[in-house]
Amino acid sequence: MAAKQGQNTVDPIRDPEQIRAMKEYLLHQSYRDYFLFTFGINSGLRISDIVSLRVMDVRNTDHLRVKEKKTGKIRKIRMTGALKQEIEKYTRQMADSDLLFPSRKGKGPIGRENAWRVVNGAARACGITGAIGTHTMRKTFGYHFYQQTKDVAMLQQIFGHSAPSVTLRYIGISEDMVDQALDNFSL
Repeated sequence: MAAKQGQNTVDPIRDPEQIRAMKEYLLHQSYRDYFLFTFGINSGLRISDIVSLRVMDVRNTDHLRVKEKKTGKIRKIRMTGALKQEIEKYTRQMADSDLLFPSRKGKGPIGRENAWRVVNGAARACGITGAIGTHTMRKTFGYHFYQQTKDVAMLQQIFGHSAPSVTLRYIGISEDMVDQALDNFSL
């Protein structure tokens, strides 16, 4: 099934206009889905760590503290002002014990496959091509963080990668650099 595609096969969304289009599309579809996408591209967390969050994990704090499912490590992430504002708006009418991303069917959080459908469907509806999935949100965060800061060491630390080259390859910068070099190359 497409939702099970490998995490290294999806791309970041490089164009800020496409990100805006996806936010707008999702906002008109479902506030929960809009917030899922917004949270994902602003936190850099994996979908497996996002969907299990509760309101109490994000309300009235400057830092997210998440035990990563993949690594088992505790990650402390400073939230941006924009993300804190979105959290405040989204959780205004919610109880501390509420899941941030409740499933519409059942009592648990939204599942990975449903989250994939949300992100992938919005990308298709907005005409975004390429491999898009839930990991796209994490990669989009990384890509734009790097574009704004050019600090690969900091991004490597945020993602918990073993080397800067891993981080650059992960967010598609190595590929972009090769493409640009070849575009400018001639003999």
